[in-house]
Amino acid sequence: MPRHSFIQQTKLRDVHGRIDYISSPKRQEHLYAVYSTAEPDFWSYLAEQNRFDFRRSGSSGSCIEARELIISLPESFRSFDRETLLRLFTEKFRQTYGVQCIAALHHNKAMTNYHIHLIFSERKILDQKEVKTASRNMFYDEHGRHVRTRKEILDENGKARPGCRIIPKGEVYEMNYFAGKESAFKKHSFLAEVKEMYTDLINSLITDEKERLTVFDPSGPYLPTKKIGKRNPKEEEIRADNEARQEWNRTIDEALVRGMPEEEAVDRKKELVIRPVRDSIRKDGYHAERFRTVVRSAVAILMEQVRTITVKKEKIPKVDFRKFNEMIAVRKELYRITGRIDSIEKQIRRRQEKLDSLQGLAGVFRLKLKTAMMNEITDLMEERRKQQALLDETVIRAGYWNVASFLKAYEKAKKAVAEYREYKKQHPGTRNTSGDPGRESVLKKLAEYEKEGKRKQAERTASQDSQWQLRKPAAFVDGMENGLL
Repeated sequence: MPRHSFIQQTKLRDVHGRIDYISSPKRQEHLYAVYSTAEPDFWSYLAEQNRFDFRRSGSSGSCIEARELIISLPESFRSFDRETLLRLFTEKFRQTYGVQCIAALHHNKAMTNYHIHLIFSERKILDQKEVKTASRNMFYDEHGRHVRTRKEILDENGKARPGCRIIPKGEVYEMNYFAGKESAFKKHSFLAEVKEMYTDLINSLITDEKERLTVFDPSGPYLPTKKIGKRNPKEEEIRADNEARQEWNRTIDEALVRGMPEEEAVDRKKELVIRPVRDSIRKDGYHAERFRTVVRSAVAILMEQVRTITVKKEKIPKVDFRKFNEMIAVRKELYRITGRIDSIEKQIRRRQEKLDSLQGLAGVFRLKLKTAMMNEITDLMEERRKQQALLDETVIRAGYWNVASFLKAYEKAKKAVAEYREYKKQHPGTRNTSGDPGRESVLKKLAEYEKEGKRKQAERTASQDSQWQLRKPAAFVDGMENGLL
C-alpha cells in the first residue's frame, strides 16, 4: 500500500504560549528554524481581538485565538536547507489562504519525526483599523444586545442578571483590527484541502518514487497503516496492528479484482470493522488487542465471501489506443494472479480435507503426517498472501495508487472505448486519424481517467535555482558536524 501523508490540526487557546513553545531554543531540543510572515506585535493584536470578540459574544467555553498544523516531512528532507524549506511551506499557506503564519522546523526527541509546526491566523488584517471607546457607561444583556439603561439588565433584587455586562465610560467597547474569522477554516473539508496541497508540494520535492505520499481516503474500503519511527517503544504493537490492517487491505484487493463493487466493499468495512470497533471503544475504551481481534474476524468473514466469487473474465476489445492497451495489460496480469490464488486455494482445500481425515487417529507415523500436512497448509497460506500482495504491487508498478483506483479508471476507460466503438458503427466512413472527432474525444477521456487513477505527478513548484537553494550541501555538512542531524 502507498504511504500516506500526516497533517494534524489543533485549535489554540493561548497563541502566545504556543508560539513561545515551538520557537524557543531553550524549550526545544532540536529546533532548526523559525519563520514568520508577520511582526511579533501581530499575534498580540490577534489574541486581543479574539478575546474581545469572544467576551462580547457571550459565548461559553474557551476562546480560540489561532490554529496550528503539524506537518510530517520525509526524513530525506533533512538534506534541504532548513530555512528555505520552512519558508517554502509557510509561504505556500499564506499565499493560498491569505492569512499570516508563524512556523518552526523540528525533530522530536528521539530524532524519528522531522516535522513543521505552522500556526496561522483565522482572520485577515483590515486596511482601516478601528477602536471605539465608550462615551458613557454601556449596558449589554445576556444575549449580547446593547440596551439603553442599567434597569434593563437587573433582576428583581436589583443585581445584574448572569451573562449581562457593563462597559464603563472610557473603556473600549469595539475594536476592529481584523476582519471576522474565515468560515473556510471551520469546515471539515479544510484539513482535506490542506493535506492535498502539502502532499502535492512534498511529492514535487521528492526524488525517490518510493517516498511518494498520498492522502488517505477514510471513506474508501481500505484501512490506514501507521508509520513506525525508529526506537518507538510501541513498535511491536504498531507492527501487529499494521499486519492486521494489511491483511484486510489485501483481502479487499482480491475482492475488488474478483468483481465486488467498491460500494459493497465500503459497506463491508463499515459493517465488519468500523461499527464493532466503535461499539467496543464506547463500551470499554480503546484496546489494541481487541481492535486486532475485530479486524482478524472481519478478514475471516470477508475471505469466506471472496471465496464464493467466481472471476468472470470479460471479453476485452482490441483497440489501437495506447493508454487503454496499457490498462488492459495490467487487468490481464490481475486475472493471472487471481488464477494462481485459485490454484493455491484448491491445494489448501485438498490438504485440509486430508488433514481432517487424519483427526482422531493415533500413532507416530500419522502424527508426523499431520505435522507435515499442517506445515504444507501454512506454507500455502503464506504463498496465498504473497499473491494477494502482488495485486497491489502490480497496479503500483503501473503508476496507480491502489487496486481500487486502477479498477475505477479501467471501468471508465472501458465504457469510453465501448461508446467509441458504437460511434464507429454509426459512422463507418470515419477514419482513425487525428481529425476523427470521436477518436479525439475518447483519447481525451482516457488521459483524464488515467490521471484520476494514477499517483499525481505533482508539478515542480520551484525552479532549478530554487531547487538548488533547497539543497545547500554546505548547510547540510555543517549540520552534520554540529551534531544537529
